[in-house]
Order: sequence, then structure tokens, then C-alpha cells
Amino acid sequence: MKNFKIALLALISILAISCDNDDDDAMGLTGTGEVSVTFDNGYAGNDLILGTTNAANTNGEVLTVTRLSYIVSNFSLIDVDGNEYVFPKDDSYFIISQEADLEDIALPNIPAGEYTTLKFGVGIDDEKFQQGGEGQGDLWTRAEAHNLTWSWTAGYKYINYEGTFTSESVTEETDFKVHLGRIGDLVNYEEVSLALPTTVMVSDEMDANIHLKIDASKILVATNNLKLSEKAILMTDAEKAPLVAVNASEMFAVDHVHNGNGH
Repeated sequence: MKNFKIALLALISILAISCDNDDDDAMGLTGTGEVSVTFDNGYAGNDLILGTTNAANTNGEVLTVTRLSYIVSNFSLIDVDGNEYVFPKDDSYFIISQEADLEDIALPNIPAGEYTTLKFGVGIDDEKFQQGGEGQGDLWTRAEAHNLTWSWTAGYKYINYEGTFTSESVTEETDFKVHLGRIGDLVNYEEVSLALPTTVMVSDEMDANIHLKIDASKILVATNNLKLSEKAILMTDAEKAPLVAVNASEMFAVDHVHNGNGH
């Protein structure tokens, strides 16, 4: 019994020291740091390799993806106390392209703190769209360079997902195209909120990286089940586009967080 009491007291002491250290670490976070986000594109649990045939999806359709590009925007981080830091809007539009090997974005000057949630959007929100070319800076030029625009009237493609497929009913290799964007007043912009498995720590001495895994197969088979064998070209379909938008918002998952030495 005596040994048990001694062990218990030792454990309590260790926990108290640990809590004190945690408090010291939190209070020691000052200044600003950078949070980078890696968008690691995959397909149904495997790496996404353009031009390579993937396993059949739940619709029995076998896709060979030749292009995956998309726009992510409006980033923010929520801290341990529930406070939200919104990254400056004009600097918050990024292009991810498997074709061009664009998979990392950087969010500099994040206020020091401990963050537990990452939020962002897929596509262009209505506020930014209504600013027109003058208010969008070089975004149009960047998007155009990565096949993420239609004509100016139609605007941006939020997602450009292309390749070929076969299925039980479509035995010849057939082109598919999924281009998601605004259709008239139908914005088709979706927000993503991801709880972080490890707290992001930011300060003058510490930057962080959030590594996301993307499952491109979910663009067609997530909440909504979309069959290419029924319609292989999904572009300006006002009925299907919102379904694609919801699916696309579900293709993101946090793989891990890395807190490291700062700048």
C-alpha cells in the first residue's frame, strides 16, 4: 500500500509538471509564424498518378485521370479558445494542380497561438466574383494558365477533372470531363472545415505544416453518386453541379500536422 501511495504521488507530480510545461509552452508563443498546407492528391487510398488506370469505383467505373486542378480559397484557423483568424482575403486564393506539381500553399504572418481547426473554400465565393477583373488581381491570369477558366462570362472553373473511363456498359475508352464552376446565380462554392488531429503551434520560433490527403474519387462517389456512364461530360449542368460541389468538399482529410522550427 505504501509503495502504491508513493507511485501515485510520483504520477501526480509528473502530471503537474507536464501541465506546467504545457502552460509555459502556450504562454511562450509570441509574434507570428507561417502555416503551410500540402494538398497530397490521391485516388481511393492510392497516390494519384496521371495517365495511370485506377481501380474501379463503387459504380464499377474504371478511371484514368489525366488532369486534376482546383482552386482553394478563404483560409482561416480556429484556436483552442474558439477564436478564428481569417487570412487576408485578397491573398487567400490558390491553385492546386497535379499536372503542374502545385501542391503546397503558404499562409504567412499567422498570429502566435495554438490552432485546432482549418477552414477553407473550394472555388470562388460570390463576393470575390462580384469584384470583377479589377478586384481579383492576378487570379484570373493564374487560373487561365492552369485551365481553370471558361470565357469571362462563364468565369472560373473551380475544378478541372478529366480523363477517360470504362464501365460494364461503356467498354470503349471514353473521355470524361468534370468542370465545376458558377452557373448564373448558382455559385456552387462550398466550405470545408477540418479538425486537426494535432494542435498547430505558431510563433516567431515555430512554423507548422498541415498535410492533407485528397481522394479525387470522391468527386463522383461521395454523398452524391454520379455515374459517368450516364453522363460523361459534366460542365454547365445546373442539376449536377451542386452535387459535384458537395462531393468535392468531402475529398479532403488531414493526414498529419508537423510543428517545426520557425523562420
